[in-house]
Amino acid sequence: METPDDSSLAERHRGRMQRKKAVIDARIDAADRDCGLILVATGNGKGKSSSGFGMVARALGHGMKVGIVQFIKGAVPTGEEQFFRRFPDEVRFHVMGEGYTWNTQDRDRDIEKAQAAWAVACQMLRDRSLGLVLLDELNIALKHRYLDVHRVVGDLLARPEMQHVVVTGRAAPPELLAVAHTVTDMGLIKHAFSQGIRAQPGIEL
Repeated sequence: METPDDSSLAERHRGRMQRKKAVIDARIDAADRDCGLILVATGNGKGKSSSGFGMVARALGHGMKVGIVQFIKGAVPTGEEQFFRRFPDEVRFHVMGEGYTWNTQDRDRDIEKAQAAWAVACQMLRDRSLGLVLLDELNIALKHRYLDVHRVVGDLLARPEMQHVVVTGRAAPPELLAVAHTVTDMGLIKHAFSQGIRAQPGIEL
């Protein structure tokens, strides 16, 4: 049975939610334009690529075609690559190549691979049929200066007006943050790897 305190709490909650709804409805009404977005997921925490691939799934659910370029990764097949390659008519998937920089240990080759991958990315960024392009771990290639950040930003800004781009990776450069519409910095609180647990299929792979 509801007590007087319960009734008062419910009424206060209802009042707060009514006020909140009015604020949110006003903000929704004020957002009256559409455009292609640049979204950046960065920071030291886990989940940046996972967020990007979640948006790939969301875009496919809306009937969009998607382009994906994975920078840095490539030595070990990932679950997302194995899954999204099942949809060749909807997803164009390119992997840069040879793995993490601490494994390759060859800067010149890393630069060569990154520039070749960016050439593929530019083809996608000019393709009006692609509703979303995911540039996974691009920030790492920018951090190590495998690619010129000003050229990258220029190519991003020259893409079709309604095309969305998601960029992931630690240490997003300020030049990219300046042109992004949405930036999420994923912080690290704890990670299984620091507890001696290897990368797990379905979680990190």
